[in-house]
Amino acid sequence: MYSQINKNISRYVTFEKEELDIFDSLLEYKKIPKKTILLHEGEKCNFEAFVIKGCVRKYYIDSNGLEVILQLAIENAWVGDISFSIYENSLSDVFIETLEDCEFFMFSTESKEVLFTKAPRFERAFRILMQRNLAVTQKRLFNTISKTATDKYLEFLDKYPTLSQRVAQHYIASYLGISAEFLSKIRTKLAKK
Repeated sequence: MYSQINKNISRYVTFEKEELDIFDSLLEYKKIPKKTILLHEGEKCNFEAFVIKGCVRKYYIDSNGLEVILQLAIENAWVGDISFSIYENSLSDVFIETLEDCEFFMFSTESKEVLFTKAPRFERAFRILMQRNLAVTQKRLFNTISKTATDKYLEFLDKYPTLSQRVAQHYIASYLGISAEFLSKIRTKLAKK
């Protein structure tokens, strides 16, 4: 049951079986139907979730009332509002919603602190996860500023080859920072090539 998440976290640090047993004992398995909001803007995020199965979006609503997708998380991805809510003890600016029926391993901030006390090597693993998340965010920001919409879409398809069949095109457009109409034009143009 825990092999998927254990393999994911062990990419960064080699753990003893006893350490993984502690980690596994602190995880909470949850099955959540699609279109469930796990976190609302204005709430405190007190969880981190590992996606076993399914697709999740993290988004905020801008000053014009438009949804802006910050993350599309699929299998083997982590999702939460770590930027402010978990570590800054503040209220969230984002929503987290399931787009498909999902299965997660979740744990609370408190469980994570227990983990770090009982199995300190996990602190290094989560630090590396955080650094990788920051690197991905920086690359995404750079791409948003420097690449054309077509290039961003092609890179998206390369990075997430099956996601375009799993989520609505307007979600992909929002993630890329373009309108759904413009994405439709890009797709039509690419299909003609």
